[in-house]
Amino acid sequence: MAGPLKVTVTKNINAPVASVWQAFTDPDMIKQYLFGTTVTSDWKLGSSITYTGEWEGKSYEDKGQIMDVIPFKRLHTTYWSSMSGKADKPENYVDVFYEVEPNGDGSKVTITQEGIENEDGVEHMKKNWGMVLDAMKKLLEA
Repeated sequence: MAGPLKVTVTKNINAPVASVWQAFTDPDMIKQYLFGTTVTSDWKLGSSITYTGEWEGKSYEDKGQIMDVIPFKRLHTTYWSSMSGKADKPENYVDVFYEVEPNGDGSKVTITQEGIENEDGVEHMKKNWGMVLDAMKKLLEA
């Protein structure tokens, strides 16, 4: 079962909101900053989203659903990891929010994950999402 904790990571990126939104929803860009993951979705409300790839020699196929889309502002998905060891049931999905807002000439990008079980999970996901935003920043500022 998903837990009561959450983590929020924010990064200022020197790129316009439209570029960040493209990075949220373009599979080719996602693959470059999300650990080589292939993401498939039509990005419409209620649609499915799948994440496939290989991590430390093991293949994975994770999935979720698009819960909310406000273009150029917010994307809310659910997420279940096949590597979690948990059954693919609604109560084992977490919520992930991707948000972007103008910040001077660039953008403030925030990722929040809700449903984390314990403090170790919080620390792990804080590190994970930090790496994702660092890689996104590098991609968009190149």
